[in-house]
Amino acid sequence: MKSIANVLIHKSQFPENIRRDLIESLRSRKINHKFHYDSVRQTHKWLSLHQQFSPSRSDENVRAIYKQSFEVAAVKIKSKNVRVTGLGCGGGQKDARLLKLLKARGKEIFYTPCDVSTAMVLTAQQTALAVVPEKNCFPFVCDLATANDLPAALATHHPSLVTFFGMIPNFESQEILPKLASLIRSKDFLLFSANLAPGENYASGMKKITPQYDNTPTRDWLMTFLLDLGIEKRDGELCFEIETARNGLKRIVANFHFKHARQIKIENEAFFFQKSEAIRLFFSYRYTPERVHEILAAHKLEVCGQWIAKSEEEGVFLCRRK
Repeated sequence: MKSIANVLIHKSQFPENIRRDLIESLRSRKINHKFHYDSVRQTHKWLSLHQQFSPSRSDENVRAIYKQSFEVAAVKIKSKNVRVTGLGCGGGQKDARLLKLLKARGKEIFYTPCDVSTAMVLTAQQTALAVVPEKNCFPFVCDLATANDLPAALATHHPSLVTFFGMIPNFESQEILPKLASLIRSKDFLLFSANLAPGENYASGMKKITPQYDNTPTRDWLMTFLLDLGIEKRDGELCFEIETARNGLKRIVANFHFKHARQIKIENEAFFFQKSEAIRLFFSYRYTPERVHEILAAHKLEVCGQWIAKSEEEGVFLCRRK
């Protein structure tokens, strides 16, 4: 890799917009997930957490369903040149495995690793360079939650395959799916994974997977955001809870409940938190395969292939426009 990397930065991650989103997060008491990946330290904590708890790292069967989905996607894509955009690319390990299979089929690959964190897209680029030449790699920093012009932003390298691994649980489906659907043309594909609630009983499945979130490394990662603002651990308690949204989907939510009043300042603006008040740091929806099909159909996307882990805790879905 060269000593200089060219990275495109969407306006959603310009300093004034980051400040706007931070202020709005604190006002609403609902933190935009991007602020958990804001610093290099947070990125490293997340990568370590992912390495320790992600089923794709620890479960051979989960790795197998990703491999199977990659093989099918590689066969279905007929064009000689393949433009892959990895939305929420993280460290890029899954994308790199897919790129390797595409290359083995004689495709010329162009790759756009996209994430909210500059450190993440550079990590993903470094991972992909084992397969893709640097001239064909276009790192892109963007906040998917607030960017409303993705087709235009990606017009130069419009993807024939969009990956979205492990991301949909951290978005409201009615907000992110229209953006994903806008990128998928008639011959394009969307390959994404969803965390699932195992078993026939949705509520019991949610309780079973809660320890994947309520653990020391996850607490440490999430608390970094508050600690960097000057809030201390003794100021409150981080609690993980199960919520049911209006659409019937269930999610794990991490709320920090203040034990006493606190004040923090961002430049000239002060934020007051009263005793017993809570601030939402994080949420993660858990789906079932049936619910995945339903939300996709509402946005004119259909599943043309799915692979569910034996644990029933993760699924990979290959989709295209209806």
